Amino acid sequence: MKLSAKGLTAILSVITIGAALTMPLSGAFAGDDNNVTEDQIARALAPPPKKPLTRSLSVGPQTDTAPSAAETKLLQTVRGRTTRSLSVSEREEIATAAQDKPNIDLEITFEYNSAEISPKSLPSVQALGRALSRSDLKGSTFVVAGHTDAAGGEAYNQDLSERRADSIKRYLVEKYNIPATDLVTVGYGKSKLKDPSQPMSEANRRVQVVNMENKATASQ
Repeated sequence: MKLSAKGLTAILSVITIGAALTMPLSGAFAGDDNNVTEDQIARALAPPPKKPLTRSLSVGPQTDTAPSAAETKLLQTVRGRTTRSLSVSEREEIATAAQDKPNIDLEITFEYNSAEISPKSLPSVQALGRALSRSDLKGSTFVVAGHTDAAGGEAYNQDLSERRADSIKRYLVEKYNIPATDLVTVGYGKSKLKDPSQPMSEANRRVQVVNMENKATASQ
């Protein structure tokens, strides 16, 4: 059967439409992959299970996550402080104390040269708010640490990371009634790149949340 030019064009159009309908959705929904869920955050920040009680002469607490006396004193010192008021040594002490604590890195983007949370990252911040409101996490002290990539000067990035950490804290306090004293905000600028081999990578522009496991102090 011989097809006319018009008939051949019609068949090709149907094939093209069919192929488009079978392709996976992308584009407008691609950014959704960067948003984490409430459950993912809650699992990442959950304290490790406590050791089972055993018959022994030891009467000390049998947990792996109880803060040391030095960590407790540090948190009592920085809770309620403004981000900008933290000294370099205090920032480093917080980083050291947070190393072995449950944590999660969130890819939260902001408007250019701004601390305003971008609309596409709001779902991640909202998921964080819901997770921190859960009964098993509520009452702990959390460190909210802002990080930047290596673009720009040290002073500029330090200021930007502090303002962005403050922005996350403000949102959590205003929208989810998280006590302000339960959130310790700290900025590290470009001093702690997640991927030093690619200093300009988006992976370095992040907000890290750490569960310091200090409910006793948070309740005071």
